[in-house]
Amino acid sequence: MEVAAIAERTGDGRRPVFGRVILKLGGEALLGTAGYGIDYGAARHIAEQLTHIVERGVQVAIVVGGGNIVRGTEAAQHGIDRVTADYMGMLATVINALALRDAIEQFGIDCRLQSAIAMQQVAEPFIPRRAIRHLEKGRLVILAAGTGNPFFTTDTTAALRAVEIGADVLLKATKVDGIYSADPNKVTTATRLPNLTYLDVLNRGLAIMDSTAVTLCMDNRMPIIVFDLFTQGNIERVILGEQIGTRVDAEGDVE
Repeated sequence: MEVAAIAERTGDGRRPVFGRVILKLGGEALLGTAGYGIDYGAARHIAEQLTHIVERGVQVAIVVGGGNIVRGTEAAQHGIDRVTADYMGMLATVINALALRDAIEQFGIDCRLQSAIAMQQVAEPFIPRRAIRHLEKGRLVILAAGTGNPFFTTDTTAALRAVEIGADVLLKATKVDGIYSADPNKVTTATRLPNLTYLDVLNRGLAIMDSTAVTLCMDNRMPIIVFDLFTQGNIERVILGEQIGTRVDAEGDVE
């Protein structure tokens, strides 16, 4: 869509700085105020925020986690075989994706769900070219079931999918407003770091994403922006280029 047409629809004349994005949502994003499972009010809140960026003509693909239902690593700690536990976690992401798709469609957004594990009754298979075609047609795409393989996190899935579909940026939505020098919940003097390189994150052990995901982004020069999902309007602010959260980039691209 032409920028002029986007500006006319949104009414404020501001231009998105990204044309195609991967948004990584952890399972906690759908937890809301619930102690376990899905808070459907939280799903609607996310869907409402997404309408604003879709209306601006931005192509959006979402990778969703499943930690609000089951985490493979935690299940394995309780004696379940690790491979079995990871597949349980992948199926949890599909449950979340179905809830999120329904919430998004209630706002009138055309949405497709693709799964890395074959389950034709509820989702299309993940095929990169098909996902790209959906995006080009203005559809939002939710990518579920991780990579379809055990031992890989949904962070790594997001990095992989971002590269596969040619995204401009990987947006990591969390419950904190960026990457800090230390855990701000434990260290009162921790400070937010607005810009980092991939090597900064890896060498300093800043565990906002797993090292496999960060390395994959580094190898493919895929920028990462970590920001607070729970501040109203933050997804749109990131899309419009406002300086919130933390941007992780290659050495020469960091300000």
